[in-house]
Amino acid sequence: MTQPDPRVRLVDLRDTPLSVDEALAAVTDPAAGGMALFVGTVRQQDHAKAVDLLDYSAHPSAVDVMREVAESVVTDEITALAAVHRVGRLHVGDLAVVVAVSAPHRGAALTVCREMIDTLKHRVPIWKHQAFSDGSDEWVGL
Repeated sequence: MTQPDPRVRLVDLRDTPLSVDEALAAVTDPAAGGMALFVGTVRQQDHAKAVDLLDYSAHPSAVDVMREVAESVVTDEITALAAVHRVGRLHVGDLAVVVAVSAPHRGAALTVCREMIDTLKHRVPIWKHQAFSDGSDEWVGL
């Protein structure tokens, strides 16, 4: 069995509010000259409909898959990576996901941050149930 990559410092799913400061602290390192941050929030509108709330649910394997994704996107140019996703009921403005990446130079941090969030959204078994103000709803990611 391979050892976990020490550059992947924080990977988690939480049913409590997320902290940008926690993610940035996890990737802060004296070797890093740049940090990239992605913060996904619940927006007030989707598909031209007003959003009331979201419910995120996840498969029991989701944290393990998130860690696999994180370890697959880190490169030798990366100092550290953190990724935390929220589950449960969220309202407009709540943080849904936070990804932070540090590296000696900004380019690598920005590239890996984008790759992490894009790959997370495609591979990690997390599902979003949107409830709209007009009474309709939608599942995303099934």
